[in-house]
Amino acid sequence: MSNTELSNEETKLSHATLPRGAQWLVGIAAIALGGLALVLGVSIVGAVVIGVLAFLIGYPVWALLVENKRSATDKLVTGLVWTAFGVAVIPLIWLVYMVFARGAATINPEFLTYSMRSVTGDEQGGLYHALMGTLIVTGIAALISIPIGIMTAIYLIEYGKGNRLAKAITFLVDVMTGIPSIVAGLFAFALFTLLVGPGTRFGFGGGVALSLLMIPTVVRSTEEMLKLVPDDLREAAYALGVPKWRTITRMVLPTAIGGIVTGVVLAISRVIGETAPLLVASGFNPNMNTSAFDDSPMMTVPVFIYTQLSEATQKGVEYAWGGALVLFILVMVLNLIARIVGTIFAPKTGR
Repeated sequence: MSNTELSNEETKLSHATLPRGAQWLVGIAAIALGGLALVLGVSIVGAVVIGVLAFLIGYPVWALLVENKRSATDKLVTGLVWTAFGVAVIPLIWLVYMVFARGAATINPEFLTYSMRSVTGDEQGGLYHALMGTLIVTGIAALISIPIGIMTAIYLIEYGKGNRLAKAITFLVDVMTGIPSIVAGLFAFALFTLLVGPGTRFGFGGGVALSLLMIPTVVRSTEEMLKLVPDDLREAAYALGVPKWRTITRMVLPTAIGGIVTGVVLAISRVIGETAPLLVASGFNPNMNTSAFDDSPMMTVPVFIYTQLSEATQKGVEYAWGGALVLFILVMVLNLIARIVGTIFAPKTGR
């Protein structure tokens, strides 16, 4: 091929591009289209859907006409990712807003320090008894679940890898992960009916019911964290003659402690808002009861919310929103504690 022919072979290394801020122009046009649909009588949800679809279609089509197919595909996928993010985050933000907006008006010192004992009509009452019950029942569940869950995970990863017992335990843990929460409550109620007597409802029974829901989450999360610890770390310890139990306690667990703590807190957050098992196993009680082993029901915050809503009164609805806000704050505090503990005990990196 001659030099003249080579010079005629042009390779396009660049192409036309969209103007700067093109996404904002398309976004404004999509908002305008959604607003027009709203003026024409379309619902708010329908107008939002029209605007989102207009952006998802318009932006890639413009890129296809001006740039190329690859750029259009990139912009389409990027738009879909951001749309999925919005679909996930917007309801969450709306939920947080509703809980704080509706529940903040109910929160006051009396609401947090009074029980519902002998409260009738519009008399002042509170959820102090339910808050203490939730802390006691959840604490019992954590005391049962955390040691069992962590040690089970250690056996599955460190000792029973590949054997039949480990496979059977893994299968049972997976089955327990999917059981309905009401089944855990019924199991605890039936168990203590046989051990104590018919109709037994008390705080310890609620703790046992919640532990059945917590253990699978603790096992699976701890198991995944232990899998992330490099085998080289274990082999180096074994090469130095360190016993296996000491390797696990001094090297493996400290390395995975951040993820383990996070998994434990997620398990607690998963059960702290359960209503059905506590309603069955612990019952409800308008009076203060701080003994988990007394043969009397113990109120918890989720059951308090349920009972207040079941009254179908204005005061009951307000108290239910106040209880929801208190429960939400409890979960936030637990997650904050998990972050702090995970940061403190995480293995130090750097030189």
